[in-house]
Amino acid sequence: VFSLLAENDIWQTVMNAIWKRQPEAVHRLDQVLKKHKSDFISLFRNPPKNVQQHEKIQKASTEGVAIQGQQGTRLLPEQLIREAFILSDLFDIGELAAVELLLAGEHQQPHFPGLTRGLVAVLLYWDGKRCIANSLRTLIQSRQGKTWTLELSQELISMTTRFTDDLMEQGLTQKILTLVSHIDLNNEFDKLQRERGLGSEKHRKEVSDLIKECRQSLAESLFVWTCQSPLSKDDTLLLISYLEKVTVEADGSLDGVNLSLLMALLYCFDVSFLEQGAEDREDLMHRLPLLAERQYIATIHTRLQESQPWKLPGLQATVRLAWALTLRGISQFSDVTALAEFTEADEAMAELAIADYVFLFLTESVVASENFYQEEFYIRKIHNLVTDFLALMPMKVKQLRNRADEDARMIHMSIQMGNDPPISLRRDLEHLMLLIAELYRKDPFNMELAHEYWCPSEPLQTSTIMGSYLGVAHQRPPQRQVVLSKFVRQMGDLLPSTIYIPYLKMLRGLASGPQCAHYCFSLLKVNGSSHAENIQGAGGSPVSWEHFFHSLMLYHEHLRKDLPSADSVQYRHLPLRGITQKEQDGLIAFLQLTTVIVNWSENARLALCEHPQWTPVVVILGLLQCSIPPILKAELLKTLTAFGRSPEIAASLWQSLEYTQVELNEIESRCEEYPLTRAFCQLISTLVESSFPANLGAGLRPPGFDPYLQFLRDSVFLRFRTRAYRRAAEKWEVAEVVLEVFYKLLRDYEPQLEDFVDQYVELQGEEIIAYKPPGFNLMYHLLNESPMLELCLSLLEEGVKQLDMYAPFPGKKHLEKAVQHCLALLNLTLQKENIFMDLLRESHLSLIVTPLEQLLQGINPRTKKADHVVNIARYLYHGNSNPELAFESAKILCCISDNSNIQIKLVGDFTHDQGISQKLMAGFVECLDNEDAEELINPDEELEPEKKRAQIHHETRIHILNLLITSLECSPPSLALYLLGFELKKPVSTTNLQDPGVLGCPRTCLHAILNILEKGTETRNGPTAVRESPHLAELCYQVIYQLCACSDTSGPTMRYLRTSQDFLFTQLQYLPFSIKEHEISTLNQMSWLMKTAAIEMRVTSLNRQRSHTQRLLHLLLDDMPVKPYLADGEGGMEDESRSVSGFLHFDTASKVRRKLLNILDSIDFSQDIPEPLQLDFFDRAQIEQVIANCEHKNARGQVVCNVKYLHRVLVAEVNALQGMAAIGQRPLLMEEINTILQYVVERNKLLQCLHAKRHALESWRQLVEIILTACPQDLIQAEDRQLIIRDLLQDVHDKILDDDAAQELMPVVAGAVFTLTAHLSQSVKTEQKQPLALPMAGQSQYVLMLDGSFTSSPGSENISMGFASIGDSSLHIILRKLLDFILKTGGGFQRVRTHLYGSLLYYLQIAQRPDEPDTLEAAKKTMWEHLTAPEDVFSKLQRENMATIESYGAALMEVVCRDACDGHEIGRMLALALLDHIVSVDKQQQWLLYLSNSGYLKVLVDSLADDDRALQSLLTPQPPLLKALYTYESKMAFLTRVAKSQQGALELLRSGVIVQLAQCQVYDMRPEIGHQGMYAMREPPVFIPAPVERYRQILLPALQLCQVILTSSMAQHLQAAGQVLQFLISHSDTIQAILRCQDVSVGSLQELASLTGIISKAALPGVLNEMDMDVNEGTQMELQGHIGRFQRQCLGLLSRFGGSDRLRQFKLQDDNAAGDRVNKRDEIELAIAFVPYTQAPVVPYWHLPGLGIIVYLLKQSTSDFFSYYDSHRQSVNKLQNVEQLPPDEIKELCQSVMPAGVDKISTSQKYLLARRRLVKLINNRAKLLSLCSYIIEICLFILWRHLEHYLLHCTPTDSQDPLLSSRMTFKKGRLQDSFGSEPRLDFSSGLNRVSQHDIEQLQTEATNSFGESLQKKLLDIEGLYSKVRSRYTFIQALVRRIRGLLRISRT
Repeated sequence: VFSLLAENDIWQTVMNAIWKRQPEAVHRLDQVLKKHKSDFISLFRNPPKNVQQHEKIQKASTEGVAIQGQQGTRLLPEQLIREAFILSDLFDIGELAAVELLLAGEHQQPHFPGLTRGLVAVLLYWDGKRCIANSLRTLIQSRQGKTWTLELSQELISMTTRFTDDLMEQGLTQKILTLVSHIDLNNEFDKLQRERGLGSEKHRKEVSDLIKECRQSLAESLFVWTCQSPLSKDDTLLLISYLEKVTVEADGSLDGVNLSLLMALLYCFDVSFLEQGAEDREDLMHRLPLLAERQYIATIHTRLQESQPWKLPGLQATVRLAWALTLRGISQFSDVTALAEFTEADEAMAELAIADYVFLFLTESVVASENFYQEEFYIRKIHNLVTDFLALMPMKVKQLRNRADEDARMIHMSIQMGNDPPISLRRDLEHLMLLIAELYRKDPFNMELAHEYWCPSEPLQTSTIMGSYLGVAHQRPPQRQVVLSKFVRQMGDLLPSTIYIPYLKMLRGLASGPQCAHYCFSLLKVNGSSHAENIQGAGGSPVSWEHFFHSLMLYHEHLRKDLPSADSVQYRHLPLRGITQKEQDGLIAFLQLTTVIVNWSENARLALCEHPQWTPVVVILGLLQCSIPPILKAELLKTLTAFGRSPEIAASLWQSLEYTQVELNEIESRCEEYPLTRAFCQLISTLVESSFPANLGAGLRPPGFDPYLQFLRDSVFLRFRTRAYRRAAEKWEVAEVVLEVFYKLLRDYEPQLEDFVDQYVELQGEEIIAYKPPGFNLMYHLLNESPMLELCLSLLEEGVKQLDMYAPFPGKKHLEKAVQHCLALLNLTLQKENIFMDLLRESHLSLIVTPLEQLLQGINPRTKKADHVVNIARYLYHGNSNPELAFESAKILCCISDNSNIQIKLVGDFTHDQGISQKLMAGFVECLDNEDAEELINPDEELEPEKKRAQIHHETRIHILNLLITSLECSPPSLALYLLGFELKKPVSTTNLQDPGVLGCPRTCLHAILNILEKGTETRNGPTAVRESPHLAELCYQVIYQLCACSDTSGPTMRYLRTSQDFLFTQLQYLPFSIKEHEISTLNQMSWLMKTAAIEMRVTSLNRQRSHTQRLLHLLLDDMPVKPYLADGEGGMEDESRSVSGFLHFDTASKVRRKLLNILDSIDFSQDIPEPLQLDFFDRAQIEQVIANCEHKNARGQVVCNVKYLHRVLVAEVNALQGMAAIGQRPLLMEEINTILQYVVERNKLLQCLHAKRHALESWRQLVEIILTACPQDLIQAEDRQLIIRDLLQDVHDKILDDDAAQELMPVVAGAVFTLTAHLSQSVKTEQKQPLALPMAGQSQYVLMLDGSFTSSPGSENISMGFASIGDSSLHIILRKLLDFILKTGGGFQRVRTHLYGSLLYYLQIAQRPDEPDTLEAAKKTMWEHLTAPEDVFSKLQRENMATIESYGAALMEVVCRDACDGHEIGRMLALALLDHIVSVDKQQQWLLYLSNSGYLKVLVDSLADDDRALQSLLTPQPPLLKALYTYESKMAFLTRVAKSQQGALELLRSGVIVQLAQCQVYDMRPEIGHQGMYAMREPPVFIPAPVERYRQILLPALQLCQVILTSSMAQHLQAAGQVLQFLISHSDTIQAILRCQDVSVGSLQELASLTGIISKAALPGVLNEMDMDVNEGTQMELQGHIGRFQRQCLGLLSRFGGSDRLRQFKLQDDNAAGDRVNKRDEIELAIAFVPYTQAPVVPYWHLPGLGIIVYLLKQSTSDFFSYYDSHRQSVNKLQNVEQLPPDEIKELCQSVMPAGVDKISTSQKYLLARRRLVKLINNRAKLLSLCSYIIEICLFILWRHLEHYLLHCTPTDSQDPLLSSRMTFKKGRLQDSFGSEPRLDFSSGLNRVSQHDIEQLQTEATNSFGESLQKKLLDIEGLYSKVRSRYTFIQALVRRIRGLLRISRT
């Protein structure tokens, strides 16, 4: 079946196997060849037409038709059917095939914008044929044979040889020759024209190129066959029959096809390969049909002897000559006597050939053919033909020479006699010489074949001319070389004048090449020497330097005399008595020979120049001033140009030029030919490159290059378009050569500051301004709307118009070069304009310039549109035919796209005209799609043209991608959006990206980029771009990442990538890419890809596209061998429910490494650092400084050294050296500069490599973080999650802890470790919480679980198998690695350690018990059971962790303590937090000892003084940063932690912490509180708290510290209390202000709670005595006063809070549990404060609150208790049945934890949040209950003590001392009156003033208040609550006692 894809596929496979040498393609090739053998056998035959098919297709619009490769049938539109029939007739193919062709055309249409499917089908038809022809040629080329080898595997060669042998047996030669005759471009075009099968010019060009390539490839197939193995006799005859009928092209040359076929025949006759005397010669001879087939020679000989002339007699002559030489070759073999009759006829055959002007034909038709120099083996073949003739037929050559001598004599005689020379003269020798001249003139493959003509008379440095091909593996025997060199020498002896010029031309040809030029130079030197056999007079041979330069001098002498009259009038009668036409031709020939020799050989150049007699440069310059024809002047200038290639000569040439002042007169424009102008431009171009003197012309005129530049610009360039040209091509030649000079001048110009200052020089006594450097002037002209810029832009416009014609025209190559120089000039200007304009701004020159990018936006005067940039961009459309132009164009576009405003304008210009817009898009896409592009990694050596083009194509793609990248960073609309196919008229995010062709969507750059990355993804090896063009792939991935990362483009792009392309999944499969030699690119590719994947996972998670997220997760995380994924991307059920047991059975064999870990493996953490510089001349420190000065930021934002700039600086330094010594050392210095540059290149590479590694690690970390945080938690099961985190943590640690790991990577790794540990901790904790979610069977099981000792209940066995699924040992390994990492950071890297401390804290949190709901029932066990219970998992892990930490000893302590004491704030806080944690679990108190012994604790305490200063500034209304506050809080928290142990408290007291606090002034700066009262709390929280809040954040930690110290210092309790009192007293104003308690808010209550607590513990009876005993009476009184005041204020508070206003105030805050708790806490503290006073009667009596308040509190708390208790029970019930709660309630619970976004989270997460909230509520209520019960207990105790005192021990006053009672007149208060002052006790005198009556009253009222109901409630409370606690029966006992007291007294 006719299938296009098949043909393309054949060609691709052949390419991959043979040219790209892909090993896996060999097997594929075998399959393809077997499958498609018939296609090759029936070469180019189409499926025939067929009546049934015709009918079937006819009905296809209604019935449909089955298409190959598609399921079912398909209805075809009428239009398509009509087109199919036309195609069927046009190409004579079957109807169904025509339909398929059209459908393929429709499918491919997006690749050919602007063409209909029919036109595309025409292209595809011929493209298919081309693929077959090319495949055939390549297959034959890979055969085993006699001329070359492609070094392929033996298997492949034998496969192709077998296959092609089969084809040949089936008559391949006949088929090829028939096809070549039949396919005729004009006929095909006529047919297509008739059926409207040709479209635009481009389409015509493409079709004609395809047809030509088909014919050419077919012909070449035959040619490569004969090169490898000759044809059989019959096939040879067929070939001869074909060649008989061949004709030449219009210009007299053979076309490529016929040239190939001629060469094929010549290779059939080739026997030269047998001369090599190889071992297998016999074997080869048997295989050669020529010798093996008896009849072969006879038949061919007879055929070639036939007298019947061919259409081209010269062609016949060529074949005859080749045959004659073959016969002569055969006759040299010893064993061919049988063929004598034929071999003797060789002379005659050669004579026939020569008679038909064979040499002339070879020159004009073969060597002149445009394809001749494109094939190395054509050149070799003709070379062999000529050299064989000269070597094998020396007699014939002699004969030719004799004839020539004879003819020369005849001509000479006829001239003597004044007759016309005879017409019939033959010029065979001349033709032979001209053939040699032409053949070797060009040497595109650098083979230097002409070397064979020179027999080395002196040994040269032998570079053997051995080609890589077998044909020349053994050098030819020198015999041949001797003969050839003799030919060259003898022909020059006694040269007849007729062949003087041909001989010079021959020498010119033979001198092409470095060695040949040297030999030729020697020949001419020897010829002229006096001892040569100089028969021709004293001057030596006429072919010698001596003769030539002597003649030149004579001419100069002769013509100089005519100098005065050197105005152009003389030229009217040209051959003036100076030089005749003949002499002129001779001179020109010799000048051209000189030019060639001097061009190739530097030795010759210098030798000629330094020769004292010849002085060529001087003579030539002299002649240039004489009046001679312009054509001769031009040659003289060209010779000068060749000399100017040596810098030494160039420098003196400049000076000579200055003095001679060559004039270029207007004579040329009258002749309409401009050889002189061109030659002058070439001379300047060469000189500018060789050496450029700064002060040119000094002393004669203002120094500088300006006059030349002005001439070139104004007289040559600006006028080149308006001149008349006889030869059209010359117009473009002039443009090219002058633009080349501009390009070189601008390329080498670097703007310097001194260019912008006028330099004055003295000339003939006056000061004049020197000229600016030429580069400066060019820049100035190109940065203004100058005629020069205008002409450049107009040239660009004309160029693109001409290219759009797709037709050849004279001078096309030169126009392209001129356009290239124009574009390059614009490019250079863009690169240098910034520096130029900056320098101009700084200087005081009054020049105005405009940035070029703005000038390019200008209006084009011809079209009246701003289309300059569009014209530049249009060159991209010609990227395939003119890669250099596309490259320059892309570079310019990339340069000007930096600017957002320009982008907007460009988008307008690009999209303004639909047609152009389509073309531009197609141009960009075509450049990106280019198949030939190839990335060469380090192209040092000179590239062959193919490779060079490939590299340029590649660079163009790079520039386009860079353009997209910079453009995407601009705000829309931008060029990138247009090129990538986004909406420009509507919002970008509404774009709907489609595959090309869908809904009329064109093929855009995005499709091209995806295509680049897609190639190869169907194979095992992954994207080919990653391996073959790594830099390109890197940028492609970057563009895609940018599209996904930018909010506007993200939606459409990701949708398209996900749905149409499945891009990410496909690409990620192949990660990691690891290609050592492109490490930097590979890392960056992976980075962009991972970042994109991270975005994708985040987005799919947010949009709840679970299957997508899951598929990627499996791909990255699975450690089971991958199952083929299901088609729809769903993971299938068994994935979801992988059981735990599946994970736990250790079948390690089936595990694979997780992809995420593989990616990490591919990042090599070690980095080779270049060896430090070893310098002999330069100073190393200075060089380092210079390198640092040359650093700049590159496009990726890395700081690298600018190597070019550095090179310039160093070379300038060397050039500045003076003196002979410096000159001698110059080579050494240059070598050292080279070393330095090598070093810097290495260093740059190192920086880039580290940057790439950082980038890759960052991206990896990003991906990991997204996987852990953003993806739905339930997609990875808990235990998998922990295993994954464990693996990641262990691997990342192993890599960074390696000794070679680069320190630069530490920060990124530390960040990753932090995230991973945080997630590990969270994951383990969630796992710990899981049991709570189990449905409760009975209460008991629940309690057990909470207890953490899970052992007793059989149901929960599996939970206790160690800590977390990953087991303790894994956790310990992680801890060890973390600690190693911390130690590895050494002294530096504090920021890295900050992350690690964070990680460590997260890790240590794992061992903390989770929040458990306090159900008030947990303690059913006895104390004994508690003590003997087995250690639970938490404590075990904690103990082991601590052991591990301690094993690191002082090294670790030192690091952490040092970080805690100084460094970065965050580092300090985390180090303190870490210390805090460690100290809290350090049972041995090792750390505490270290802290105090090494003085770190003291340092911390002392630093409070510094904090004091910083904190004071924080209390201003607008604070500075709050850093100081946070570090202070951390420090205090740590100190408080230390204080919690007895030892710690002791150490702190020793270090004087409270004394320090007492000295801090910040505590005295309490801000005034505004009176918002209660409502202050309602304000929404702000990040920076109000001053009051800030103050509390400062004060509370201090109070807390005091309280803790008081609590834990048992032994030193009094000492501690004394210090604390000092603290209180030193800040007494503040303390009293707090105790006054102006407003009631949470904050103020917190302050009160802490303070009253401290006072109750500190103001103890013996404190004053403990303090310094030697205080005098007054001070003691004062202290006593302070203490008294504090106590009174505290008791006063009791009545305030005990009162009923408390209820009112706090109802407002019922929802705020914190408020409740604080309030309660106060009361306890006050109650505590109450207790001691009953025992220490020191308080003045008139301020005390009454006992009634205590009773009141008792009642109040009792009722509170029950309400709290109920709400606690409810919450516990809810917690047990969370799943059964109504959704609204769940939502409400969640909202209090997470105010926003509840709706977005999954149900399971909602339950989790609800649980968390309920646990909080339960624990809160439990706390309140415990406070209530405490208050109740304290109140009862106080009540009992008072009653006991009064009812039992107190003696009433009236019973003893009535006098006293008169002073006691107090109002009787009742207990119920909470604010009445109860019996006031005056303890001051130690006596009671209480009367009997009072006591009785007290008793009665107490009895009433303390009634039955209250007692019952109290006992209930005890039953419900207290028995769970340790103080069981305390209430009961007190109640009993009080009841007893009340009864006793009655009786």
